[in-house]
Amino acid sequence: MSKTTLRKRISLVAVSALTAGVLSVVASPAASANHPNAGGVNIAATSSTLGGSLLVATATNTSGAAIASVLTTTSGLLAADHAGRSLGLLAKDTSSGTAQTATVLPGAALSLYAPVTTAVSFTATGGTFSAVRGGPAGTAATEYSNDLRTAIIPSATISSSGTSVGAIWTAPTAVGTYTVNLLTGFIASNGVAGVSAPSISGGTSPTLAGSIAVTVVAASAGGAYSAPYSVCAAEVQTTQTNQLGATGAGIDSTGSVKNGDSWSIDFDLNDAYARDLDSGNIVVSATNGALVNLGTSGTTPVAGTSSTDVEFGSASLRTVRVSQGTADAPVTTTVTISYNGTTVCTKTVSIRGEVTKLTVANVGTQDLSASTGSAQWIYEQIGLYSAGMFTVLATDSAGNIVATDGLGTMAAVAATLTTTVQGMTFPTNATSNSSTSTSRFTLGSFQCGSTAGQSSVRVQFTTTSTGKTVTSDAFNARCADNPDTYTVSLDKASYTQGDIATATVSFKDSKGNPANSVTAVGASSWVLPFMTGVTFTMPTGASSTAVTKADGSVSYTFTVGTTTGVTAGTYTGVVSFDSPANGVKSTPTYKISTGGDTTTNADVLKSIVALIASINKQIRALQKLILKR
Repeated sequence: MSKTTLRKRISLVAVSALTAGVLSVVASPAASANHPNAGGVNIAATSSTLGGSLLVATATNTSGAAIASVLTTTSGLLAADHAGRSLGLLAKDTSSGTAQTATVLPGAALSLYAPVTTAVSFTATGGTFSAVRGGPAGTAATEYSNDLRTAIIPSATISSSGTSVGAIWTAPTAVGTYTVNLLTGFIASNGVAGVSAPSISGGTSPTLAGSIAVTVVAASAGGAYSAPYSVCAAEVQTTQTNQLGATGAGIDSTGSVKNGDSWSIDFDLNDAYARDLDSGNIVVSATNGALVNLGTSGTTPVAGTSSTDVEFGSASLRTVRVSQGTADAPVTTTVTISYNGTTVCTKTVSIRGEVTKLTVANVGTQDLSASTGSAQWIYEQIGLYSAGMFTVLATDSAGNIVATDGLGTMAAVAATLTTTVQGMTFPTNATSNSSTSTSRFTLGSFQCGSTAGQSSVRVQFTTTSTGKTVTSDAFNARCADNPDTYTVSLDKASYTQGDIATATVSFKDSKGNPANSVTAVGASSWVLPFMTGVTFTMPTGASSTAVTKADGSVSYTFTVGTTTGVTAGTYTGVVSFDSPANGVKSTPTYKISTGGDTTTNADVLKSIVALIASINKQIRALQKLILKR
């Protein structure tokens, strides 16, 4: 709505009220937002807000003239209003309250109607009113203004339980925007106590119940495809009707489609007035051998048999089912939809194929005589706190991630199990196809015997619907006991201020094997002069719940130097862990220099002595050469 139109609307209501001697600001009930567009079935008066709606007859008109919408029952309340017809109506928005819009041709005639409980006034900033009437007997308006831009129906013809009123408003022939209002209620009686019916001389009703900003255009822009007023969206299966005005209209699904399922592309084509387009030639085509089939949105058509579907039919609330061209094979296809030769929608979608590859990774070391694995281990590998000892990623032949939950069964390849690694379990199945989700992995664990060791094992996946089995590459599954002893080593013997240092703690079980990745290494204490912990706070150490890598080690990072600098020299640190039963303090030794020129007097003297010795050696060699001659 333009500022000019808004000012005119406010001024009109204010002037009318002031004419009666008082400005009454009364809020009308909230109107509904289900008004049909032009060409739709007339909305029933009883379906709108009583005393807070102004409705427009939108049904298709073939009579060549407007028809007043004033059909009343004996009780005075309009039960349905199917007879009213407007002429020259091009578009109507979905609201029925005080912020409506409509588009009409020059000289159009709108058939208006409303359910009310008080006296009413029709007003307009242009055009003229006629056939204004209401009440059980369809009583005509009591008064019209000289310019026919105001018409009033007094209270005598209005029932407090609800009465239908109606009018024909004829638009000007000049292009522009005009405001049509419905006002309800009574006016103050010239400052004297009490109220009276509105009148041309006394003023119009004080409460704005409905208002329409009507735009008169020179010619219709309807009947042709309009992208801004049409929608097209790719859906995982067909789970909703994706139409103009619906929640989520035009928004593609972020989901994925598994092997054997289909995509749905819903579309609803409209013209520049948001009206449904007439039936036309619809052509749907898909690349890469995908199959398509046209149907009705909100339902699931049968799978297509071709990559092209051609139809002369409705362009409103349609869907296209997109399926694999080859069973179990992944496909990425671009689907193009055209209407009467105009491309109206292009969507690229993918359908996963069957599982063809299993990738096992993040393999930890299991505890002896255990099978559940470690939630801490999995958390440190992929950020998901859920028990397991390794991850399995399933993909199809195109490398797409496949969520295996519900598709089949993971199991160990029985022939690869041994007395060391005796079985496997899979406590968590993959539920996501996203490359960034931790749920893309199936989590597995293995059962260890009572003796440390390792075995080369494999995992298999069997698809339930086909019975096909896919096997992973072999991987080493290791078994060991809890941390019992440990040693600490630094990555270098000497550091310069500003270096990054790495300390590796190697944990062994009681038999000297690298410890498992299940039992936490426990709390620790670190004292390393002139070093600052990066991965933890010194001297309290890292998290006591941390577990080792698969090789029984844990690495910690430090920066060399402090805010006050360093003092060059050789230092010995003290590191202790609480959990290993036989653990003792470890004392790594290292050197630190300040960097830059660190040459001492002793270094200079040593260099001078070396230089003199070299010169003496050269003199003796020269003497021998001269004597020989």
